[in-house]
Amino acid sequence: MDIASLIGLIMGFVMLVYGIISNHADIVTYLNFPSAIITFGGALFATMLSYSMQDFLNSMKSITLIFKTSAMNTSEMIKSIIDLSNVARKEGLLSLEEAAADLDEPFLKKGILLIVDGTDPDLVRGIMETELVSVEARHKTVIGFWEALAAMGPAWGMIGTLVGLVNMLNNMSDPSKIGGDMAVALITTLYGSVLANWLCTPVAGKLKAQNAQEMQQKEIMVEGLLSIQAGENPRVIEEKLKSFMAPKDRTTEGGEEAGGEE
Repeated sequence: MDIASLIGLIMGFVMLVYGIISNHADIVTYLNFPSAIITFGGALFATMLSYSMQDFLNSMKSITLIFKTSAMNTSEMIKSIIDLSNVARKEGLLSLEEAAADLDEPFLKKGILLIVDGTDPDLVRGIMETELVSVEARHKTVIGFWEALAAMGPAWGMIGTLVGLVNMLNNMSDPSKIGGDMAVALITTLYGSVLANWLCTPVAGKLKAQNAQEMQQKEIMVEGLLSIQAGENPRVIEEKLKSFMAPKDRTTEGGEEAGGEE
């Protein structure tokens, strides 16, 4: 589990509640059902209008992804590819089919099977890059959902505020109610800001980071597999793949430089 997401979500809410009660305010004052219906309901259904029902439901479920960590980090991915290159160098490309059976990564396994089948390198690259584009497009649909919901939250909060102001102005004959009506009107703006800045924008940011990491790993797989198919030296392949990483991360498991046989 990604503990940062869990801590951030919980502590963000705790900071909000603490800020309210530290000023000796009554937390019940900030709870208003009609305001919540206008802000959260309006934002949610307005966002639904922008998507098909299937995309909407899938995007809603995607919030669970922010709590998941990648099954394999980039260093481990490079090490796996170097191991495959050593197998291919010793025993030939056909031996990779057996090695692929132990892999958990479908994208890497697919590329290996294409190579074993003798597919032209340009065609291998084309097939794998097409899948990359498709995966990223699906990710962007989900990210776009959270960005749209983040935009709708404050907008519907303002709509709720305007509704509250209209109600307030209709009751100007009773000055004692003006303060309470104004507070209720402003609560919808608060709800919209909380929805956008506590939940939606951070979720979109985390999903963008996860997408970038996954795309980088898949690009490494493409370059690594094509290098194996071309018969390049494992050490050269390793140096090529490590160029995708930040300099401080350019060590393999155990902190040693992983090289292949000459």
